[in-house]
Amino acid sequence: MTLPSWAPGGVDYDRPSPARVYDAHLGGFHNFAVDREVARRIAEVMPELPEILRANRSFLRRAVRHLVEAGITQFLDLGSGIPTVGNVHEVAQQANPGCRVAYVDIDPVAVAHGEALLAGDDRTLAVQADLRRPEQVLSDPRVRGLLDFGRPMGVLMVAVLQFVADADDPAGITARYLHAVVPGSYLAISHASQEGPTPSRAEQATEAYSRAVTDFWLRSRAEVTALFAGTELVDPGVVYLTEWHPDSPDDVGDDPSRMSTFAGVGRKR
Repeated sequence: MTLPSWAPGGVDYDRPSPARVYDAHLGGFHNFAVDREVARRIAEVMPELPEILRANRSFLRRAVRHLVEAGITQFLDLGSGIPTVGNVHEVAQQANPGCRVAYVDIDPVAVAHGEALLAGDDRTLAVQADLRRPEQVLSDPRVRGLLDFGRPMGVLMVAVLQFVADADDPAGITARYLHAVVPGSYLAISHASQEGPTPSRAEQATEAYSRAVTDFWLRSRAEVTALFAGTELVDPGVVYLTEWHPDSPDDVGDDPSRMSTFAGVGRKR
């Protein structure tokens, strides 16, 4: 395979990656044939998936704007994925040019794109690390050099905890990140769920994804809500993606449960 100039070496490009499959669903260009084939097969099972992923990105942008309006000027984006238009730093810095953003992802392709995108911007950085190891992320000198853990920040875990197994204790992981930030900080989460109008189709898509890419866990609204322990939920609480502070009532749609993904934002007490 002839790799494009943006592709880092030392990566097995014969295996699909979550970040690149996500990019393929969004219509991005930073993916390969193997990623697009997986995206196609999953979309055959769950045709609404690309719409769900676009709604998820829209939630991320709305959450960031909300936090900047609340006075947050620094963000830790865990499982950030491959940069696309409307990234966290673009949204945040448009609202407040002084905002700082640390992107963290386990995928070297996602990080390589982040580094290229952020070159020359001393208020942003991209770090390759496993969010399941909070101590590794939180002790990284680059993260510590950019973000001030003595001031409130926004911790973003958007469309990533569904890749964390129950055995890895996603609630415990989330709690460790919350413990590291000061009161007044915020936590934003979105998470795929089997709840919705087509639970059997969601389960089939999850099985297809797990076979082709990596393991995937759907969780209930109650389980997602439990991840916010130690915070006060911002109204309207944990809801379907399009229901969280929509830009327009028309964006909610006739059946928000079609999104099969819950989202919320909590403020650390």
